[in-house]
Amino acid sequence: MNQNLAFADYAVFIIYFIVVSVYGYTVYRKRKQDEQDAKAYFLAEGNLTWWAIGASLIASNISAEQFIGMSGEGFFLGIAVAAYEWLAAVALIIVAVWFIPVYLKNKIYTMPQFLKTRYNESTALIMAVFWLFLYVFVNLTSILYLGAVAINKLAGGEYLHVIMLGLAIFALFISLGGMKVVAYTDVIQVAVLIIGGLVTSYIALTTVAEAFGVGQNAIAGFKVLMREAPEHFKMIIPKPTATSSQLEIDKYLTFPGLLSYAAGIWIINLNYWGCNQYITQRALGADLQTARTGILFAGMLKLLMPLIVMLPGIAAYVLYTNGHLPQLEGGVKDEAYSAILTFLPTGLKGLSVAALTAAIVASLAGKVNSISTIYTLDVHKKYIQKDAGEKQQVNIGRLAVFVAMLLAVLFTWNDVLGIGGVGGFTYIQKYTGFISPGVFAMFFLGMFWKRTTGTAAIVGVILGFLLSVLFNEYAPALFGNDTLLYTAYPNGKGGFEIPFHICMGLSFLFTMIAMILISFAGPKVNPKAFEIDSEMFKVKPQTTVLIVITLLIIAALYVKFW
Repeated sequence: MNQNLAFADYAVFIIYFIVVSVYGYTVYRKRKQDEQDAKAYFLAEGNLTWWAIGASLIASNISAEQFIGMSGEGFFLGIAVAAYEWLAAVALIIVAVWFIPVYLKNKIYTMPQFLKTRYNESTALIMAVFWLFLYVFVNLTSILYLGAVAINKLAGGEYLHVIMLGLAIFALFISLGGMKVVAYTDVIQVAVLIIGGLVTSYIALTTVAEAFGVGQNAIAGFKVLMREAPEHFKMIIPKPTATSSQLEIDKYLTFPGLLSYAAGIWIINLNYWGCNQYITQRALGADLQTARTGILFAGMLKLLMPLIVMLPGIAAYVLYTNGHLPQLEGGVKDEAYSAILTFLPTGLKGLSVAALTAAIVASLAGKVNSISTIYTLDVHKKYIQKDAGEKQQVNIGRLAVFVAMLLAVLFTWNDVLGIGGVGGFTYIQKYTGFISPGVFAMFFLGMFWKRTTGTAAIVGVILGFLLSVLFNEYAPALFGNDTLLYTAYPNGKGGFEIPFHICMGLSFLFTMIAMILISFAGPKVNPKAFEIDSEMFKVKPQTTVLIVITLLIIAALYVKFW
């Protein structure tokens, strides 16, 4: 054993590993008779309960970039970063009420299938290939790298590649069993990550209380955080002025106040939760009411996430700035969560490592399952082996799972993509955000405006990307400090930057305008438009109650921390 993890910690982790593995194998054995059914393998069609859907959504979403990256943003920015989580709950309500009915009524199983059915085959193929590259070389690699780095730090700093391989193999073991195994093991994973995350937050708060001499009470520790770092408990980051410090400018660039709520954060959330195979796949095989209830359950769980993934970062900030956290060398924000874990007692440290592992493995398994689904159903079956039967599709899907994970390991082995250089959360947002405005515009108009044409869709996704590059990379150099809305500020490197959320909003606005104009120039009647009727969007009373409760909680949180 090493100085960081004791025998009891390893024992807790091994118990977690055995429970997940045995349960996953049991689920696999029960569905073995359906193994050659491709839709059962990829979608667990009709067999997932609402609680399995909701838990799987959260387990797939909360991964290393949340535990490590968002905790780091909590250290740097404060509670403002919680907007990603709380507004995600609102986005999930929108998806449950308006997006999922469109998918289910039109029997959509993959996002490329949506694009082919609604637009044309070219649009579907372009996006299928794009999503495969994005999922493998951005999402899988970042999850694997950040997770391995965090666990390695706790294990003594000498086992990075061993841990990386272990995480990949564990995720492969789960994902090769298909969506049903992934979803039901996610129930255990999300229970472990929530319990372990809450324990970590509790210990962080009691540690703060003890360090400042107010006892060992978590509530007292929270009050210390609010007293020592009041600027970390403001949802709205103020706009910099000519006298602002570089730190204040950097915070605004990360989360530009009220302008974040004008477009950027909504595009991020609605595109992620509503137009993303990795996420929507959990609900696409269920009936409407089950899918809706599961998605809303995930929305309610989302309200807990800042307590789990962001609060330890604020605690680390207060401890570090007051000299109580020497483990956090240089104040590197992405090391805040790992530094907090060093305060956990023996046994509980193992539980927190299990929670972190659960988040990583669940996300890896969910991601490779989506990669497998898109490749098999939208690329291989349509363009390579059109006569592939059910058994062949399942085997192709499993091979795709293995190849995707192998590529992720190879590219992560020596941090080929430079993930560690920019920070995990920033890495994800930067490389997915360039395409989000065009993709969301294409899906949104495709669902709810019948005149949107295939030409407009292709132009939209390409233009959205080009505009994102323009506003992020070239507009600051062209306009300097006199950009529209006056939102570019010195970045300390001799240039200027426009806040990322504002770039997304501008890209989305001009993409929508271009797509609408192109569609108006096309035919007035579009035979590929989806049929939509008001009955699709009606919700049951119990569903309305869940929605109202969620919205009231979010409103109360914003009133408290505005």
